Amino acid sequence: MTARQAGKAAFESNKLAKRLRREVGQAIADFNMIEDGDRVMVCLSGGKDSFGLLDILLHLKEKAPIHFDIVAVNLDQKQPGFPAEVLPNYLKHLGVPFHIENEDTYSIVKRVIPEGKTTCSLCSRLRRGVLYRVAGELGATKIALGHHRDDILATLFLNMFFAARLKTMPPKLVSDDGRHIVIRPLAYCREKDLEAWARVRDFPIIPCNLCGSQPNLQRQQVKQMLLEWEKRFPGRIETMFRSLANVVPSHLLDAKLFDFAHLRATGRPDPDGDTAFDAEEFSDPAVIPLEFKALQR
Repeated sequence: MTARQAGKAAFESNKLAKRLRREVGQAIADFNMIEDGDRVMVCLSGGKDSFGLLDILLHLKEKAPIHFDIVAVNLDQKQPGFPAEVLPNYLKHLGVPFHIENEDTYSIVKRVIPEGKTTCSLCSRLRRGVLYRVAGELGATKIALGHHRDDILATLFLNMFFAARLKTMPPKLVSDDGRHIVIRPLAYCREKDLEAWARVRDFPIIPCNLCGSQPNLQRQQVKQMLLEWEKRFPGRIETMFRSLANVVPSHLLDAKLFDFAHLRATGRPDPDGDTAFDAEEFSDPAVIPLEFKALQR
């Protein structure tokens, strides 16, 4: 690599670092994910996303105007061939507090799920229960997961296509046992940026052998669909993602969210009222609003 190429690579990696850190910081601020005195349990799977999450949060911890602690937690599911020494060695090198929880969920999944069927649902439930317990034992006030913008959008379409509901992964929620706050600080980050950051930082990626051989998963199908849309219509992914923060319940069909039954004419102009007889006007998906472009820089 020439000096010029090295300089360009350094410039691009620095720009990428600033963008990811800004997006994570913005998500944390927008949804009040981390507060002064929090103990954040970062769930580290060994994949690029959770490595990136830990890396960015450690940087922000040094710069943040508030104090919070981080503890990295990995669930060793006893998958055959899992390199158990990789994560402890990496975390010791970083000097970050960590905990490795050993729980043979792999055997349970393989015993319960028939060969050829998707394992993700049961695997996820088992992991969730273990991690909730560990969070309580470690005194964690927040549980941080590594889901990114593309995961959130894919989940929206999975719910629409296969569950007939408008729902996705929220950036912040109360756990199903009611005892924990779960956060997704990578909510604004693009997967391709996290992939690039993993290469820059040379994370010791550990593949998941439990589900890695299931290429026909519904999530993979939806992911491929979104990639093809973005290739054909650049900017569509950004537009769709922004729509999740611009919901109009009165223009959907859920009577639990909007009181259609008692809707009455008021005789007063309503800027949010229906324009049923007007032609719909939509902007070109390739034309991305300036404020969103600024968020990506």
